[in-house]
Amino acid sequence: MSFMKLKAISILLTVINFINNNNKKSGDQGPWWQSLHRTMLRGILGKTFRLVGYTIQYACIAHCAFEYVGGVVMCSGPSMEPTIQNSDIVCAENLSRHFYGIQRGDIVIAKSPSDPKSNICKRVIGLEGDKILTSRPSDFFKSHNYVPTGHVWLEGDNLQNSTDSRYYGPVPYGLIRGRIFFKKSCS
Repeated sequence: MSFMKLKAISILLTVINFINNNNKKSGDQGPWWQSLHRTMLRGILGKTFRLVGYTIQYACIAHCAFEYVGGVVMCSGPSMEPTIQNSDIVCAENLSRHFYGIQRGDIVIAKSPSDPKSNICKRVIGLEGDKILTSRPSDFFKSHNYVPTGHVWLEGDNLQNSTDSRYYGPVPYGLIRGRIFFKKSCS
């Protein structure tokens, strides 16, 4: 038998069962089809609410995984060349930022201080309290900057083509999203 025939027989048996149960009940329950309609509606609503509940649960699990454990990011732009090329895929873990495990030399994903809707991929050059010797490509003189408490100094590996802490200053530690631990080249 096909699935459709079995489903039709199942629905027919359900209707017959409701007719028999309705005839046995005492009191004013209304016609048998109203009872059938209510039961089918309860079943549909129950399945719908279960589906919505599972969807919300899985969304919460996914959010926690990407927020606290890590995720996969595709880097774009030339600021980290030659270490990370345009369109390279990297894996970032977020536990380091929660436990202050970020070290000098780590490559991190952070929220851009100049555009909070976008992320940046930069190398940690200095931690809080460090004295950094910097110069912008347009500057002739070098300058010293101190990294304040709760901040890090981020720079791209491609200094000639990178907008980084030399332009927007030290980055608050809270803007760091994760530390890159694996890179897959797409080119």
